[in-house]
Amino acid sequence: MKRIMIRLLSIAALTLLVGVSVGQGYAEARFGGGRSMGSRGSRSYSRPSSPYSQPAPSAQPTPQRPATPYQQPQPASGGFFRNMAGGVMGGMLGGMLGGMLFRGMGFGGGWGGGVGGSGIGLFEIVLLAGIGYLIYRFVKARRQEATIYRGDFQQSSYEQPTLHQYQEPPQLQATAGDDLARGISHIRQMDASFDEARFNDQVMDSFFRIQGAWMHRDLTPVATLLTPEMRRIMQDDVDRLLREKRINRLENIAVRNVEITEAWQEQGWDFVTALIYANLLDYTTDETGTVVGGSNVEPVKFEEYWTFARVIGASEWQLTAIDQK
Repeated sequence: MKRIMIRLLSIAALTLLVGVSVGQGYAEARFGGGRSMGSRGSRSYSRPSSPYSQPAPSAQPTPQRPATPYQQPQPASGGFFRNMAGGVMGGMLGGMLGGMLFRGMGFGGGWGGGVGGSGIGLFEIVLLAGIGYLIYRFVKARRQEATIYRGDFQQSSYEQPTLHQYQEPPQLQATAGDDLARGISHIRQMDASFDEARFNDQVMDSFFRIQGAWMHRDLTPVATLLTPEMRRIMQDDVDRLLREKRINRLENIAVRNVEITEAWQEQGWDFVTALIYANLLDYTTDETGTVVGGSNVEPVKFEEYWTFARVIGASEWQLTAIDQK
């Protein structure tokens, strides 16, 4: 009996692991989702800077801000138990607990060897401890992941990093802000018409157009928006979708915020990196329209750094890199 239970638990654990892995892959089906690619010049191996907001060091907002985020992770725990307890593990735990209850009341002998001849067996105690540890690790991982997106959909993304930045020395924040301002100033020396708000609009427009081309598996309409390297990467992915006869569906795209985080010049090129915070329905179908991956009802939230480049003084910006936050 012990051997059967161990085998069943192994199958359940494997099923849970596969389900989590597949779910992550589904949420990253859009172009650029879940991976970094392309080139950022000399900064290719440097992590993109976090958004720099003008300091508003009033004492009131700083202590009040944690109150809202710490209320958000609670539903994640419920979602875990709803998925897990309602599935294979739930059935097994229910049966096992029921069996232990009946044995404790004297209805039948233990299958793990009772402690003192009755009640919960030693094997059951060890098994429950192991399952409890797995549940703790899973919930902890989910809560850590959820902290990336604390707050509701209406909250702008630039507020998120502030929770971490307020502990940094003021000199570091000033350096990041000075570097961004200096980079924009250098770009404006050769292009006096450069405007941050207009650039953010261009980033949003490029995002929609590139994702649309990705969904239609045709890069022709966005060829001028991509550097040769990015077009090659994107074309390889499109060719794979065509071979597998899969279509990535992107619906209800809502870009919550676009913010420039870096700007610099090197070797005759302008570079600008912007953080995109958005959510959308992201799922995959076959060519008959049957959903084969992802969810067409549960939105996916994400934050990505998109870097654009152009020859200094030129007008056309091209996507040159995507980095995950």
